[in-house]
Amino acid sequence: MSTAVVGAAFWAAAQALGSPVPLAWALVFGALISPTDPVAVLATLKNVEVPEALEIEMQGEALFNDGVGIVLFTVLLAYAAGSGGGTTSVGGVATLLLHEAGGGVALGIVTGYIAYLAMKAIDDFPVEVLITLALVTGTYALAQKLGTSGPLAVVAAGLLIGERAPRYAMSDTTRRYVSALWTLVDEVLNSVLFLLIGLEVLVLRFQVSGLALAACAVPIVLVARLVAVSTPVLLFRWGGNLSLGNVPFLTWAGVRGGISVALALSMPESEAKPAILAATYAVVLFTIIVQGSTLGLVARWTLRAR
Repeated sequence: MSTAVVGAAFWAAAQALGSPVPLAWALVFGALISPTDPVAVLATLKNVEVPEALEIEMQGEALFNDGVGIVLFTVLLAYAAGSGGGTTSVGGVATLLLHEAGGGVALGIVTGYIAYLAMKAIDDFPVEVLITLALVTGTYALAQKLGTSGPLAVVAAGLLIGERAPRYAMSDTTRRYVSALWTLVDEVLNSVLFLLIGLEVLVLRFQVSGLALAACAVPIVLVARLVAVSTPVLLFRWGGNLSLGNVPFLTWAGVRGGISVALALSMPESEAKPAILAATYAVVLFTIIVQGSTLGLVARWTLRAR
């Protein structure tokens, strides 16, 4: 939903400003800018007391948003790059999306369950830690070989291991070591990612004509986030699992980061790339600096309002 809203609005804004961007490439921008940055959001949640249900909503979104966003980006990028020659049909895009997303989740469940059985049969924390490393690298490599989504495969495998292994297959010592290892890996890789992003900014050349469109991208992404968060709440209020009072926090918690910039930089050269790069950096900087620094205040306001 966010991809569609951002893509349509970004295309319309580009037309209005006299810097037209093809609709296919506008949808590519919508796909790469829609995933939130789980590192920034979850780090903020550690310092702010929020209801458990709200924290679960944020964690669940953070786990799946990146994987789904990368899959959407991949299929829409293929469509945009091949749309001129008519080589990519809508049916082909849908099939590719089903293959990448569905196949990735199925692969992750299979490899995760195999790793879980291995950890259950072994009571030696160094070996069990190595099993988690092998699970991640092996699952991602296999997903790449099969043409399915590596991020979604690893997310599915991690969810299975994280839910079952601590209860049935890990000792307390193993849990401590596994948690410490992956916390460290997460911090190191994200630090390296943002360092590389910062170095990339130094050599990028943004076109002045694209700055106005980049400025328009910020409110467009915020409105799209509001629509994407509030619509499911309004549609499924009968279930009682989603609260309308959480919408302001969930909207403001849509902090974008490394994933969006990495995807934008990975795009092939095209006439639309400079405008998309400028818009991506504008949104990322705004969400990290403005939204990230005020997320705690919004969370406390949301709690008082409820």
